[in-house]
Amino acid sequence: MRPRVEENGEDMSDSERRTRGMKMFNEVYGGIVPFPPEELHDDFLFNTVDQLFSEVWSRPQMSIRDRRLFVMGIIASQAEADTFEIQIRAALHKGELTPADIHELAVILPYYVGYPRGSRMRAVTQKVLGELKKKQAGA
Repeated sequence: MRPRVEENGEDMSDSERRTRGMKMFNEVYGGIVPFPPEELHDDFLFNTVDQLFSEVWSRPQMSIRDRRLFVMGIIASQAEADTFEIQIRAALHKGELTPADIHELAVILPYYVGYPRGSRMRAVTQKVLGELKKKQAGA
């Protein structure tokens, strides 16, 4: 992937790219996924930060919420329940999606990703929304 050129026509330095990537990582996950500790820092992690978060998630053409919905559909199509749960939790935590929005995802997904995958994602949504209800009832 070619580094994105800034509006002023200049390439970003590696440290600027890393800083922007880490900032975007935190904006996307809102503290739901902590940045890995230093002993887990490696090329895979920093390629993800420098490319995916700095160069892709930070593009202005789509909001984080819109990108998240797109990504959630792809994750559901692969039946990646753990990653789907992370995205749900982050979207709820950041106020990008409401519990009603999450419920609607569970309704529509089986028609596009297949019943087994959709029902697995529904189980994840029920788990997360159930925990949220308990938390709100106890608050």
